[in-house]
Amino acid sequence: MKPQMPPSELSQALEPLRPEIYRAIGFSLLISLLALSPTVYMLEVYDRVVNSRSGVTLLMLTLMVVLAYAVMELLEKVRGALMRASGVRLDAALSKRVYDAMFMGILKRQVGGNMQVLNDLKLVREFLANPALMAVMEAPVAFVALALIFAINPLLGWSAVVGAVVQVGITWMNERATRKPLMEANRAAMGAQQFADASLRNAHVMESMGMLDAVHGHWQKRQQEFLALQAQASEGAGYWTAMSKLLQQIMSSLLLGLGAWLLLGNSLNGGASMMIIGSVLGGRVLAPLSQLVAQWNAVVNVRSAWTRLENLLAQVPPKPEAMALPAPKGHLAVEGLMAGAPGTQVPIVRGVQFGLSSGEVLAVVGPSASGKTTLARLLVGLWPAMSGKVRLDGADVHTWDKKELGPYLGYLPQGVELLEGTLAENIARFGDVDMVQVEAAARLVGLHELIMSLPQGYNSPIGRDGAMLSGGQRQRVGLARALYGKPVFVVLDEPNSSLDEAGDAALANAIAALKQLGTTFVVMTHRTSVLGVADKMLIMRDGAQQAFGPRDDVLAALQKARQPASVPVADGTTVTAPAAHSAA
Repeated sequence: MKPQMPPSELSQALEPLRPEIYRAIGFSLLISLLALSPTVYMLEVYDRVVNSRSGVTLLMLTLMVVLAYAVMELLEKVRGALMRASGVRLDAALSKRVYDAMFMGILKRQVGGNMQVLNDLKLVREFLANPALMAVMEAPVAFVALALIFAINPLLGWSAVVGAVVQVGITWMNERATRKPLMEANRAAMGAQQFADASLRNAHVMESMGMLDAVHGHWQKRQQEFLALQAQASEGAGYWTAMSKLLQQIMSSLLLGLGAWLLLGNSLNGGASMMIIGSVLGGRVLAPLSQLVAQWNAVVNVRSAWTRLENLLAQVPPKPEAMALPAPKGHLAVEGLMAGAPGTQVPIVRGVQFGLSSGEVLAVVGPSASGKTTLARLLVGLWPAMSGKVRLDGADVHTWDKKELGPYLGYLPQGVELLEGTLAENIARFGDVDMVQVEAAARLVGLHELIMSLPQGYNSPIGRDGAMLSGGQRQRVGLARALYGKPVFVVLDEPNSSLDEAGDAALANAIAALKQLGTTFVVMTHRTSVLGVADKMLIMRDGAQQAFGPRDDVLAALQKARQPASVPVADGTTVTAPAAHSAA
């Protein structure tokens, strides 16, 4: 016997909504019964009013049917509001977990880690109020209607059963005709959207090199593929939806005609009025299935969204609660580090091992593709190690809760990414803006005067991806963000690649100032200005550690080995042993 699998996170999130869903089912049953009011009204008018010629009876019947209509509309509004509120509750229960899983999926380069995840959650949330789900809730009334048809005459009942079976077959054929093209259309739409987003992020490159028409051609090809698949799915769905409606109309007339034939043979229980009742009840039997066929695109889309969400949440489990750790002081230990990009088994960094005391500055140099950027990501805990550890004050940086560690850590990646907002918000890491700390960080990197020259000062918006700033300004804002709050451990990956001479000097002065306060720095660089404030030096080549030690000792060892007094750090670029910086 196979062990029973525990319910998925999505299923568990639906559990608290059961009471609301049960109430909505109850409302749906009442709505379905009240939907018979026009038929009952018609029969009563023919039977009572026409025979009795009573205006009072007609008035009372009219008031009753109007009241039934009002109650039905009220119940539909209440049901819709109830299911929309359930969707909001589901979103509140899952949104943070899904967002975190999407974020970690992107970080770890896992399948499903993309912005489509948020749209999938939206589809699941909105499906709770979709007509297809309402049709499923009303389905029990179809069985009641079928039982009543059998009570009128078994032949009518079996005819309705045949109609229902054919309707189920149409639903199945609709599924076969639309599932594959719809799934492929969704994938093509996601690909086209992601390509368009990437194009917009590189608009300046496209414009400067005349790439717009070529890029548009690639996007148009993806878009046309999506539209063709969508048209194929819509064509199939339209055909089977039309067949479903045709069947419903045929069954209604067929049951009416069959009822009349049975009446002529004195085989219809309940008299002539049962002809009409049988026809109407037959329509109620087929109505939920017909609604499902009409809304099948939504069913396929939400099913795919549900599967993608379940797969992502299974691949990226929630982080376990970590024990709170004392504030770090900046003692770094790297132990036999071997690592590569997440999801691959090819090591990029091999056998790196060194230690830094609080307040020390390490300059990491080496040619392109030597593993400097990978090492930077490992030092701040972004990527896991295949073997070895990165420890800050004895604790594993990768497993340390980043919400707890974040205020004590600063990081500037090679590609500076800023978020749409104000300068102050970006420097303050989009947390509570402490203007004293924001201004202090801006002053450290020589940005304060520039910011104050802007009309809105620190409240100046920077645009999407910092589009309102130059490359050097974006790098300084990113550097100020890394130094915000005077963290105890800072990793800077090529922090001066876009800086001019003044920015270079400001960077060296900022490192020297925080070094005096006990901040530990690791700086990946090919510029001599940072070497002037470095205490130690690490040389990397092909992912391996070539030399490590005090800066002057490393350079002296290179000279002693009859190598030039310069170290290759990038293709065609070298750094020489600088004069000791005054703050070193």
